[in-house]
Amino acid sequence: MAHGIPSNPTETLPLKDRSMIRESESILIIDDDDDVLQTVRLVLKRKFPRIRTATDPGLAIPTLKGGQIPVVLLDMNFTTGAIGGKEGLHWLREIKKLSPQTQVIMMTAYGEIPLAVQAMKDGATDFVAKPWNNDELLEKVQLAYETGQSGRDKSPSYPGKALGRDPFLEMIGDSPAMKRVMDTIAKVAGTEVNVLILGENGTGKEVAARALHRMSGRNDEVFVKVDLGSIPATLFESELFGHKKGAFTDAAADRAGRFEAAQGGTLFLDEIGNLPMSLQAKLLSALQNRQITRVGSNESIPIDVRLISATNMPLHQMVEEKIFRQDLLYRLNTVELKLPPLRERTEDIPELLQHYFGLYTKKYQRDGLELAGGTVKKLREYHWPGNIRELQHAIERAVIMSDGKFVLPEDFQLQESRPENTFSLQDDLNLEEVEKVAIQNAIRKHDGNLSKAARELGLGRTTLYRKMSKYDL
Repeated sequence: MAHGIPSNPTETLPLKDRSMIRESESILIIDDDDDVLQTVRLVLKRKFPRIRTATDPGLAIPTLKGGQIPVVLLDMNFTTGAIGGKEGLHWLREIKKLSPQTQVIMMTAYGEIPLAVQAMKDGATDFVAKPWNNDELLEKVQLAYETGQSGRDKSPSYPGKALGRDPFLEMIGDSPAMKRVMDTIAKVAGTEVNVLILGENGTGKEVAARALHRMSGRNDEVFVKVDLGSIPATLFESELFGHKKGAFTDAAADRAGRFEAAQGGTLFLDEIGNLPMSLQAKLLSALQNRQITRVGSNESIPIDVRLISATNMPLHQMVEEKIFRQDLLYRLNTVELKLPPLRERTEDIPELLQHYFGLYTKKYQRDGLELAGGTVKKLREYHWPGNIRELQHAIERAVIMSDGKFVLPEDFQLQESRPENTFSLQDDLNLEEVEKVAIQNAIRKHDGNLSKAARELGLGRTTLYRKMSKYDL
C-alpha cells in the first residue's frame, strides 16, 4: 500500500496495545494500519506536537465526549477485506453525535471518493485520498483545526456569528479593500456564475472561495479543491476527469475524478494558470457541454458543479502571449474577484494579529502570553511579500520562540527587503535560492513585464510562469 513519505522515516512509534490510544492530545488518527498511523503522525508532527493514534474506532471514539479533540482523521474501512466504506460513515456519525464541533477528515482510497463525498454531506470537513501529498495533508489538517478553533471562539470581527452561519469565516478585516471583496462575494455567491479569484500567494484565495461556497445554494453540498500547481502535467487529465482501469500503466482500478467528486457542489481549481494548453481545450469542452469523459472511456458523464478558479498568474497577459486560451478565460471569469495584498490593507493587521495570536497561544498552551508594546507598529511597517500566510507563520513562530510573559517585537523574525541586484557570492548559494533571486531581479528590472523578464533570463514565458508559481512570486 502506497502512502505519503514520512518526514523522518527512521522515527518509530512505541506500539503497546494496538487498539488503544497513544500520546496525549490534539489530533486523533484512526486507521487499522499501523504503517498509516506512523506515517501520518510523522507528517503532522511538523505542526502538531501532540497526536493520538488508534486502530479501533470503537475504543477511540467514546473518548471524544466533551469536545477535547479538535480534529480526527478517520479511515473509511476497518474490517479486513472491507471496501464499502459503510464503517467510516457509521463512525463519522458517532463522532458528530458525541462531539459536533470536532472536525473530521476522511482517509480514503481513490475508488472510494464518491463515499468520501457522501461523508462530507454527512458532516465530514474534508477527505484525503491515498496515496496523499504530505503538504496537502498538512494543509487540510491545519485548515480543519483553524476552522474548529474559529467556531469555538467567536471572532471579534463578527460577534455573535457561530460556525456555519458566518459566511466570511476567516475573512478578517474591515479595511475598505476587504469590504469591497466581501460585498462582491455577497452579490455573486447566490448565482451559478463561474468566478475567477486573482491575487498574490498568501492573500486568501481559498478562504474567499470557501466563503462563496458557504453563501451559495450549494452550501449543504461538497466543496472540492484541486491544487493544479502540485499535480504533474501527465496526471492533470486523470485527476480532473478520472480514468478507467487499464487506461495507463498505473491505472489499477476505475477512479472518479474531481469533477465527479464535486457533483452537486463546488469545484475549486487553484493555480488554474498551471493548466497546459492541451488540457485547457478539454476543460473548456467540459464546461460548455456540462459533461466529462474518464481517460480510457467513451462514456460521457453529466456534471453539475459550480466552478471557482484562482491563480496568482497574469492570465490576461498569458492570453495575449497565446499560452492561455481566451475562450477559456471568458468561461472562467464571468465574475473576476481581485484580492488585495496585505501591504495595501495594513489597517487590518491589528485584527489579524489578535486572531492568530489567540489561536496559537491556545494551540501551544501559552494562555498567559501577552503582546508587548510596539508590536503592531513593527508589523504594519513591514512589506509582507508572503501576505497573510507569512503573517500567520510569523505569529506562530513568535509564540513558540518567545521567552517569558511577553512576545516582543524582535521575536518576529521578519526578512529585510533586499535592494535590486544585491545578490553576492557571500549569500546562500543554494541553486533554487539563486534562481528565485534572479527571477525577482529580472521582474523588477523590467517593471513587471514578464515577457521581457523571460527574455532576460533566457526562459520561455510558460517556464517563467511555472517557476514564479514554484517560488510563490
